[in-house]
Amino acid sequence: MIGFWIIAALLAAVAVFLVLRPLLSRKEQARLSRSDANLSIYKDQLRELEADLAAGTLGPEDYQRARLELEARLLEDVPAVEVESAGGSGRRAALAVGIAVPLLALAVYLATGTPRALDPQQGAPDVAQLEAMVARLAAKLRENPDDAEGWKLLGRSYGVMGRFPEAVDAYAKAAQRAPRDAQLLADFADALAMARGQRMEGEPARLVERALEIDPQNLKALALAGTAAFERQDYANAAALWTRMLPLVPPNSEDARTIAGNVEEARKLAGIGKYRAAHPGVRGTVSLAPDLQKQVKADDLVFVFARAAEGPPMPLAVLRTRAGDLPLQFALNDSMAMAQGLTVSAYPRVVITARISKTGSAKPSAGDLQGASLPVANDATGVAVTIDSVVH
Repeated sequence: MIGFWIIAALLAAVAVFLVLRPLLSRKEQARLSRSDANLSIYKDQLRELEADLAAGTLGPEDYQRARLELEARLLEDVPAVEVESAGGSGRRAALAVGIAVPLLALAVYLATGTPRALDPQQGAPDVAQLEAMVARLAAKLRENPDDAEGWKLLGRSYGVMGRFPEAVDAYAKAAQRAPRDAQLLADFADALAMARGQRMEGEPARLVERALEIDPQNLKALALAGTAAFERQDYANAAALWTRMLPLVPPNSEDARTIAGNVEEARKLAGIGKYRAAHPGVRGTVSLAPDLQKQVKADDLVFVFARAAEGPPMPLAVLRTRAGDLPLQFALNDSMAMAQGLTVSAYPRVVITARISKTGSAKPSAGDLQGASLPVANDATGVAVTIDSVVH
Protein backbone atom coordinates (compact mmCIF):
# COMPACT_ATOMS: atom_id res chain seq x y z
CA MET A 1 0.00 0.00 0.00
CA ILE A 2 2.81 2.37 0.85
CA GLY A 3 4.25 1.80 -2.62
CA PHE A 4 1.01 2.97 -4.21
CA TRP A 5 1.11 6.24 -2.26
CA ILE A 6 4.75 6.84 -3.06
CA ILE A 7 4.26 6.19 -6.75
CA ALA A 8 1.25 8.50 -7.01
CA ALA A 9 3.08 11.28 -5.21
CA LEU A 10 6.30 10.91 -7.12
CA LEU A 11 4.54 10.88 -10.48
CA ALA A 12 3.37 14.39 -9.75
CA ALA A 13 6.66 15.89 -8.58
CA VAL A 14 8.38 16.70 -11.84
CA ALA A 15 5.11 17.54 -13.58
CA VAL A 16 4.93 20.68 -11.42
CA PHE A 17 8.05 21.89 -13.15
CA LEU A 18 7.34 20.63 -16.65
CA VAL A 19 4.00 22.39 -16.88
CA LEU A 20 5.47 25.78 -15.93
CA ARG A 21 6.23 26.50 -19.58
CA PRO A 22 2.66 27.09 -20.79
CA LEU A 23 1.93 29.18 -17.68
CA LEU A 24 4.84 31.46 -18.49
CA SER A 25 3.87 32.23 -22.08
CA ARG A 26 1.48 34.97 -23.14
CA LYS A 27 0.42 35.81 -26.71
CA GLU A 28 0.72 39.53 -26.18
CA GLN A 29 4.47 39.33 -25.60
CA ALA A 30 6.25 41.02 -28.50
CA ARG A 31 9.50 39.17 -28.03
CA LEU A 32 10.97 36.25 -26.09
CA SER A 33 11.88 36.92 -22.48
CA ARG A 34 14.96 35.41 -20.91
CA SER A 35 12.78 32.71 -19.30
CA ASP A 36 11.12 31.93 -22.63
CA ALA A 37 14.50 31.38 -24.21
CA ASN A 38 15.63 29.16 -21.34
CA LEU A 39 12.44 27.13 -21.55
CA SER A 40 12.87 26.70 -25.30
CA ILE A 41 16.42 25.45 -24.79
CA TYR A 42 15.23 23.12 -22.02
CA LYS A 43 12.54 21.67 -24.29
CA ASP A 44 15.08 20.98 -27.06
CA GLN A 45 17.52 19.36 -24.65
CA LEU A 46 14.80 17.21 -23.09
CA ARG A 47 13.69 16.07 -26.56
CA GLU A 48 17.26 15.04 -27.35
CA LEU A 49 17.52 13.08 -24.09
CA GLU A 50 14.25 11.27 -24.77
CA ALA A 51 15.35 10.44 -28.30
CA ASP A 52 18.63 9.01 -27.01
CA LEU A 53 16.75 6.95 -24.41
CA ALA A 54 14.31 5.62 -27.01
CA ALA A 55 17.17 4.77 -29.39
CA GLY A 56 19.02 2.91 -26.64
CA THR A 57 22.11 5.15 -26.81
CA LEU A 58 21.45 6.49 -23.30
CA GLY A 59 20.86 4.23 -20.31
CA PRO A 60 17.95 4.84 -17.90
CA GLU A 61 20.23 5.90 -15.04
CA ASP A 62 22.12 8.40 -17.21
CA TYR A 63 18.79 9.66 -18.57
CA GLN A 64 17.45 10.19 -15.03
CA ARG A 65 20.56 12.06 -13.96
CA ALA A 66 20.64 14.28 -17.04
CA ARG A 67 16.93 15.07 -16.82
CA LEU A 68 17.27 15.91 -13.13
CA GLU A 69 20.00 18.39 -13.92
CA LEU A 70 17.89 19.99 -16.66
CA GLU A 71 14.88 20.39 -14.38
CA ALA A 72 16.92 21.87 -11.58
CA ARG A 73 18.39 24.43 -13.98
CA LEU A 74 14.92 25.21 -15.30
CA LEU A 75 13.69 26.10 -11.82
CA GLU A 76 16.65 28.39 -11.30
CA ASP A 77 15.98 30.19 -14.60
CA VAL A 78 12.25 30.77 -14.03
CA PRO A 79 11.75 33.11 -11.07
CA ALA A 80 8.68 32.63 -8.91
CA VAL A 81 7.41 36.12 -9.76
CA GLU A 82 7.06 35.08 -13.40
CA VAL A 83 5.04 32.06 -12.42
CA GLU A 84 2.81 34.29 -10.39
CA SER A 85 2.22 36.65 -13.23
CA ALA A 86 1.75 33.93 -15.77
CA GLY A 87 -0.77 32.38 -14.29
CA GLY A 88 4.34 -3.31 -3.35
CA SER A 89 2.46 -5.98 -5.28
CA GLY A 90 2.74 -6.57 -9.04
CA ARG A 91 -0.15 -4.28 -9.78
CA ARG A 92 1.34 -1.47 -7.70
CA ALA A 93 4.72 -1.82 -9.38
CA ALA A 94 3.05 -1.61 -12.78
CA LEU A 95 1.93 1.94 -12.04
CA ALA A 96 5.53 3.05 -11.85
CA VAL A 97 6.79 1.24 -14.93
CA GLY A 98 7.62 3.46 -17.89
CA ILE A 99 6.09 6.57 -16.32
CA ALA A 100 7.80 6.94 -12.95
CA VAL A 101 11.48 6.21 -13.60
CA PRO A 102 12.57 9.80 -14.38
CA LEU A 103 10.11 11.18 -11.80
CA LEU A 104 11.29 8.96 -8.96
CA ALA A 105 14.82 10.25 -9.36
CA LEU A 106 13.86 13.87 -8.81
CA ALA A 107 11.39 13.38 -5.96
CA VAL A 108 13.62 11.04 -3.96
CA TYR A 109 16.60 13.25 -4.62
CA LEU A 110 14.81 16.35 -3.36
CA ALA A 111 13.64 14.46 -0.26
CA THR A 112 16.87 12.72 0.74
CA GLY A 113 19.72 14.00 -1.40
CA THR A 114 21.76 17.15 -1.70
CA PRO A 115 20.28 19.29 -4.48
CA ARG A 116 22.98 21.93 -4.10
CA ALA A 117 25.46 19.46 -5.51
CA LEU A 118 23.94 20.12 -8.92
CA ASP A 119 25.07 23.71 -8.85
CA PRO A 120 27.59 25.25 -6.51
CA GLN A 121 25.84 28.61 -6.80
CA GLN A 122 22.28 27.62 -6.06
CA GLY A 123 20.37 24.41 -5.28
CA ALA A 124 16.96 23.16 -6.30
CA PRO A 125 13.95 24.67 -4.47
CA ASP A 126 13.00 23.20 -1.10
CA VAL A 127 9.56 22.07 0.07
CA ALA A 128 8.68 25.51 1.44
CA GLN A 129 9.41 27.11 -1.91
CA LEU A 130 7.25 24.56 -3.72
CA GLU A 131 4.40 25.14 -1.28
CA ALA A 132 4.67 28.88 -1.86
CA MET A 133 4.54 28.36 -5.62
CA VAL A 134 1.41 26.21 -5.22
CA ALA A 135 -0.25 28.85 -3.07
CA ARG A 136 0.51 31.54 -5.68
CA LEU A 137 -0.87 29.33 -8.43
CA ALA A 138 -4.09 28.66 -6.50
CA ALA A 139 -4.54 32.41 -5.96
CA LYS A 140 -3.93 33.08 -9.65
CA LEU A 141 -6.51 30.50 -10.70
CA ARG A 142 -9.13 32.15 -8.53
CA GLU A 143 -8.66 35.19 -10.77
CA ASN A 144 -8.38 33.20 -14.02
CA PRO A 145 -10.53 30.05 -13.62
CA ASP A 146 -10.48 29.20 -17.36
CA ASP A 147 -6.76 28.31 -17.34
CA ALA A 148 -6.88 24.55 -17.99
CA GLU A 149 -3.09 24.16 -17.84
CA GLY A 150 -3.07 25.95 -14.50
CA TRP A 151 -5.68 23.58 -13.04
CA LYS A 152 -3.67 20.59 -14.28
CA LEU A 153 -0.56 21.95 -12.60
CA LEU A 154 -2.45 22.65 -9.40
CA GLY A 155 -3.85 19.10 -9.37
CA ARG A 156 -0.37 17.61 -9.75
CA SER A 157 0.94 19.93 -7.04
CA TYR A 158 -1.74 18.90 -4.57
CA GLY A 159 -1.07 15.27 -5.45
CA VAL A 160 2.60 15.49 -4.54
CA MET A 161 1.62 17.17 -1.28
CA GLY A 162 -0.76 14.29 -0.50
CA ARG A 163 -3.83 16.55 -0.64
CA PHE A 164 -5.82 14.23 -2.89
CA PRO A 165 -9.36 15.63 -2.43
CA GLU A 166 -8.06 19.05 -3.49
CA ALA A 167 -6.17 17.42 -6.36
CA VAL A 168 -9.41 15.79 -7.50
CA ASP A 169 -11.20 19.14 -7.45
CA ALA A 170 -8.43 20.79 -9.50
CA TYR A 171 -8.34 17.94 -12.02
CA ALA A 172 -12.12 18.06 -12.38
CA LYS A 173 -11.93 21.75 -13.31
CA ALA A 174 -9.13 21.02 -15.78
CA ALA A 175 -11.11 18.15 -17.34
CA GLN A 176 -14.10 20.43 -17.88
CA ARG A 177 -11.87 22.68 -19.95
CA ALA A 178 -9.78 19.96 -21.68
CA PRO A 179 -12.03 16.88 -21.95
CA ARG A 180 -9.89 15.24 -24.68
CA ASP A 181 -6.58 15.29 -22.78
CA ALA A 182 -5.77 11.61 -22.19
CA GLN A 183 -2.88 12.28 -19.80
CA LEU A 184 -5.06 14.63 -17.75
CA LEU A 185 -7.79 11.97 -17.47
CA ALA A 186 -5.23 9.40 -16.33
CA ASP A 187 -3.86 11.77 -13.69
CA PHE A 188 -7.44 12.58 -12.62
CA ALA A 189 -8.22 8.87 -12.25
CA ASP A 190 -5.07 8.31 -10.20
CA ALA A 191 -5.86 11.16 -7.77
CA LEU A 192 -9.50 10.07 -7.46
CA ALA A 193 -8.44 6.51 -6.67
CA MET A 194 -6.10 7.79 -3.96
CA ALA A 195 -8.85 9.98 -2.48
CA ARG A 196 -11.17 6.93 -2.39
CA GLY A 197 -8.83 4.69 -0.46
CA GLN A 198 -6.60 3.53 -3.32
CA ARG A 199 -9.46 1.86 -5.18
CA MET A 200 -9.75 2.05 -8.97
CA GLU A 201 -13.32 0.73 -9.22
CA GLY A 202 -16.10 3.06 -10.33
CA GLU A 203 -15.34 6.53 -11.62
CA PRO A 204 -11.52 6.18 -11.64
CA ALA A 205 -11.82 3.14 -13.93
CA ARG A 206 -14.26 4.99 -16.21
CA LEU A 207 -11.86 7.92 -16.49
CA VAL A 208 -9.09 5.53 -17.51
CA GLU A 209 -11.34 3.97 -20.15
CA ARG A 210 -11.98 7.43 -21.61
CA ALA A 211 -8.26 8.16 -21.62
CA LEU A 212 -7.53 4.97 -23.57
CA GLU A 213 -10.30 5.74 -26.06
CA ILE A 214 -8.52 9.02 -26.79
CA ASP A 215 -4.98 7.64 -26.69
CA PRO A 216 -4.69 3.82 -26.69
CA GLN A 217 -0.94 4.15 -26.07
CA ASN A 218 -1.06 6.33 -22.97
CA LEU A 219 1.36 4.56 -20.66
CA LYS A 220 -0.15 5.68 -17.37
CA ALA A 221 -3.69 4.88 -18.49
CA LEU A 222 -2.60 1.38 -19.53
CA ALA A 223 -0.91 0.86 -16.16
CA LEU A 224 -3.98 2.05 -14.26
CA ALA A 225 -6.36 0.03 -16.43
CA GLY A 226 -4.28 -3.06 -15.72
CA THR A 227 -4.39 -2.25 -12.00
CA ALA A 228 -8.18 -1.91 -12.12
CA ALA A 229 -8.46 -5.28 -13.87
CA PHE A 230 -6.09 -6.86 -11.34
CA GLU A 231 -8.14 -5.48 -8.43
CA ARG A 232 -11.33 -7.09 -9.76
CA GLN A 233 -9.37 -10.33 -10.29
CA ASP A 234 -9.63 -10.12 -14.08
CA TYR A 235 -6.05 -11.30 -14.37
CA ALA A 236 -6.16 -12.16 -18.07
CA ASN A 237 -7.24 -8.62 -18.95
CA ALA A 238 -4.63 -7.16 -16.60
CA ALA A 239 -1.94 -9.19 -18.36
CA ALA A 240 -3.19 -8.04 -21.78
CA LEU A 241 -3.23 -4.37 -20.76
CA TRP A 242 0.23 -4.48 -19.23
CA THR A 243 1.55 -6.34 -22.27
CA ARG A 244 0.53 -3.36 -24.38
CA MET A 245 2.98 -1.26 -22.34
CA LEU A 246 6.02 -3.24 -23.43
CA PRO A 247 6.44 -1.78 -26.94
CA LEU A 248 6.23 1.70 -25.40
CA VAL A 249 9.36 1.35 -23.25
CA PRO A 250 12.96 0.68 -24.30
CA PRO A 251 13.52 -3.05 -24.91
CA ASN A 252 15.72 -4.85 -22.37
CA SER A 253 15.37 -1.90 -19.99
CA GLU A 254 14.53 -2.16 -16.29
CA ASP A 255 11.06 -0.88 -17.15
CA ALA A 256 10.55 -3.69 -19.66
CA ARG A 257 11.76 -6.31 -17.18
CA THR A 258 9.41 -5.01 -14.47
CA ILE A 259 6.42 -4.96 -16.80
CA ALA A 260 7.23 -8.47 -18.02
CA GLY A 261 7.37 -9.67 -14.42
CA ASN A 262 3.96 -8.18 -13.68
CA VAL A 263 2.53 -9.66 -16.86
CA GLU A 264 3.86 -13.08 -15.91
CA GLU A 265 2.35 -12.76 -12.42
CA ALA A 266 -1.06 -11.87 -13.87
CA ARG A 267 -0.87 -14.67 -16.42
CA LYS A 268 -0.06 -17.21 -13.71
CA LEU A 269 -3.04 -16.08 -11.66
CA ALA A 270 -5.19 -16.32 -14.80
CA GLY A 271 -3.93 -19.84 -15.50
CA ILE A 272 -2.36 -18.76 -18.80
CA GLY A 273 0.85 -20.32 -20.13
CA LYS A 274 4.29 -18.84 -19.68
CA TYR A 275 4.64 -15.27 -20.90
CA ARG A 276 6.50 -14.57 -24.10
CA ALA A 277 8.03 -11.19 -24.69
CA ALA A 278 6.14 -9.07 -27.19
CA HIS A 279 7.77 -8.10 -30.48
CA PRO A 280 9.27 -4.64 -29.98
CA GLY A 281 8.23 -3.26 -33.38
CA VAL A 282 9.84 -0.38 -35.25
CA ARG A 283 10.91 2.83 -33.52
CA GLY A 284 12.13 6.13 -34.82
CA THR A 285 11.41 9.81 -35.42
CA VAL A 286 9.21 11.68 -37.88
CA SER A 287 10.13 15.27 -38.70
CA LEU A 288 8.93 17.93 -41.13
CA ALA A 289 11.24 19.50 -43.71
CA PRO A 290 11.79 23.21 -42.90
CA ASP A 291 10.71 24.39 -46.37
CA LEU A 292 7.24 22.82 -45.88
CA GLN A 293 6.51 24.16 -42.43
CA LYS A 294 4.53 27.16 -43.70
CA GLN A 295 2.11 24.78 -45.43
CA VAL A 296 1.18 22.99 -42.22
CA LYS A 297 -1.22 23.87 -39.41
CA ALA A 298 -0.77 22.50 -35.91
CA ASP A 299 -4.14 20.71 -36.07
CA ASP A 300 -3.45 18.91 -39.37
CA LEU A 301 -3.69 15.15 -38.91
CA VAL A 302 -0.52 13.08 -39.30
CA PHE A 303 -0.62 9.37 -40.13
CA VAL A 304 2.43 7.14 -39.63
CA PHE A 305 2.22 3.72 -41.32
CA ALA A 306 4.31 0.58 -41.37
CA ARG A 307 3.93 -1.49 -44.56
CA ALA A 308 5.62 -4.68 -45.64
CA ALA A 309 8.56 -4.00 -47.95
CA GLU A 310 7.52 -7.11 -49.86
CA GLY A 311 3.93 -8.13 -49.25
CA PRO A 312 0.39 -6.77 -49.14
CA PRO A 313 -0.11 -3.00 -49.52
CA MET A 314 -2.36 -2.80 -46.47
CA PRO A 315 -0.70 -1.08 -43.48
CA LEU A 316 0.61 -3.39 -40.77
CA ALA A 317 0.39 -0.71 -38.08
CA VAL A 318 -0.94 2.85 -37.98
CA LEU A 319 -0.33 5.76 -35.64
CA ARG A 320 -2.36 8.97 -35.79
CA THR A 321 -1.27 12.27 -34.30
CA ARG A 322 -1.24 15.99 -35.15
CA ALA A 323 1.30 18.16 -36.90
CA GLY A 324 1.81 20.19 -33.74
CA ASP A 325 3.47 17.12 -32.21
CA LEU A 326 6.25 17.04 -34.83
CA PRO A 327 9.05 16.11 -34.54
CA LEU A 328 7.52 12.89 -33.21
CA GLN A 329 9.04 9.76 -31.70
CA PHE A 330 7.02 6.78 -32.90
CA ALA A 331 6.70 3.07 -32.14
CA LEU A 332 4.79 0.84 -34.58
CA ASN A 333 4.12 -2.68 -33.28
CA ASP A 334 1.74 -5.63 -33.38
CA SER A 335 -0.72 -4.01 -30.95
CA MET A 336 -1.53 -1.47 -33.69
CA ALA A 337 -2.37 -4.05 -36.39
CA MET A 338 -5.40 -3.32 -38.58
CA ALA A 339 -6.21 -6.93 -39.53
CA GLN A 340 -5.65 -10.40 -38.11
CA GLY A 341 -2.30 -11.80 -39.21
CA LEU A 342 -1.12 -8.56 -40.80
CA THR A 343 1.39 -7.52 -38.16
CA VAL A 344 4.80 -5.89 -38.12
CA SER A 345 6.42 -9.03 -36.71
CA ALA A 346 5.04 -11.14 -39.59
CA TYR A 347 7.21 -9.40 -42.21
CA PRO A 348 11.00 -9.19 -41.81
CA ARG A 349 11.39 -5.82 -43.56
CA VAL A 350 9.04 -2.86 -43.52
CA VAL A 351 8.79 0.67 -44.91
CA ILE A 352 7.68 3.53 -42.66
CA THR A 353 5.60 6.27 -44.30
CA ALA A 354 4.44 9.49 -42.67
CA ARG A 355 1.80 11.72 -44.24
CA ILE A 356 0.20 15.01 -43.21
CA SER A 357 -3.41 14.85 -44.39
CA LYS A 358 -5.03 18.06 -45.62
CA THR A 359 -8.47 16.40 -45.72
CA GLY A 360 -8.33 14.53 -42.43
CA SER A 361 -8.56 11.21 -44.25
CA ALA A 362 -6.13 8.32 -44.01
CA LYS A 363 -6.36 7.96 -47.80
CA PRO A 364 -3.77 10.05 -49.66
CA SER A 365 -5.06 13.12 -51.50
CA ALA A 366 -3.48 15.77 -53.69
CA GLY A 367 -1.89 18.42 -51.51
CA ASP A 368 -0.96 16.04 -48.69
CA LEU A 369 2.65 16.12 -47.49
CA GLN A 370 4.56 12.89 -47.02
CA GLY A 371 7.88 11.13 -46.57
CA ALA A 372 9.06 7.53 -46.31
CA SER A 373 11.99 5.50 -45.06
CA LEU A 374 14.00 2.92 -46.92
CA PRO A 375 13.14 -0.72 -46.09
CA VAL A 376 14.24 -1.50 -42.52
CA ALA A 377 14.13 -4.51 -40.20
CA ASN A 378 10.85 -5.03 -38.39
CA ASP A 379 12.58 -4.38 -35.05
CA ALA A 380 14.72 -1.45 -36.16
CA THR A 381 15.31 1.54 -33.89
CA GLY A 382 16.35 5.07 -34.73
CA VAL A 383 14.48 5.10 -38.06
CA ALA A 384 14.34 8.67 -39.38
CA VAL A 385 11.46 9.73 -41.63
CA THR A 386 11.34 13.25 -43.05
CA ILE A 387 8.12 14.62 -44.53
CA ASP A 388 9.61 16.43 -47.52
CA SER A 389 7.33 16.03 -50.57
CA VAL A 390 3.86 16.98 -51.76
CA VAL A 391 1.34 14.41 -53.01
CA HIS A 392 0.19 15.19 -56.58
